[in-house]
Amino acid sequence: MILKISKTTLATAAVALLTMTVPASVHPHVFAEARLDVVLNPDKTVKSLRHLWRFDDLFSSTVLMEFDKNSDLKLDDSELAEVSKTVFESIGEYNYFQVVTVDGKDIAMKPPANLVANFEDQQLIILFETEPKEPLKLAGKIDFGVYDPTFYTAIDFTEDTNLSVADLPPICTKTVVRPDPDEAIAQNQSKLTDAFFNDPSGTDMSKIFATRLELNCPAKG
Repeated sequence: MILKISKTTLATAAVALLTMTVPASVHPHVFAEARLDVVLNPDKTVKSLRHLWRFDDLFSSTVLMEFDKNSDLKLDDSELAEVSKTVFESIGEYNYFQVVTVDGKDIAMKPPANLVANFEDQQLIILFETEPKEPLKLAGKIDFGVYDPTFYTAIDFTEDTNLSVADLPPICTKTVVRPDPDEAIAQNQSKLTDAFFNDPSGTDMSKIFATRLELNCPAKG
């Protein structure tokens, strides 16, 4: 699942920009800290998800070396635009590594209008925003998270406050869920095939390990 793009180092990592706890036999190679903000409309439907990923120093320095065309040890606007384009094209087929569900049912999301790359304090930062394809009401159990089907990169929400929703109606509750791997496997045993246990990176079931923001709202709220 390595992406066929011009910068092989970035391609290898760009396919795996997600947050999760992985089985002990699988090890991430790239690390990032993340923030996810759920933005609501005035009518309390979900307007958008705002993602921010800040990558580790080692990977960031590798990206700098790969994309610093004029060798001035920084990324200018045109070089950052190339990073943005590369990542945008690389992760699109994976739904930008998002998982959004209502009562366990997947919710379709629009592709982001654009993806912005920045370089701050010698770290690569990726920002983008997505919207639901159809109006998404605050009703039932709604989960927002990210997951890496390749297990290659670990993106960590280091604080619960990095998973946020502003102006949540008082009838709703919110919880940050950090699944225990053994419990996640036990709870989803009927859905897991031999392929998952032989090569979890070849399935989409790695999402059961994803750290997520869970909202619970009465259906008639």
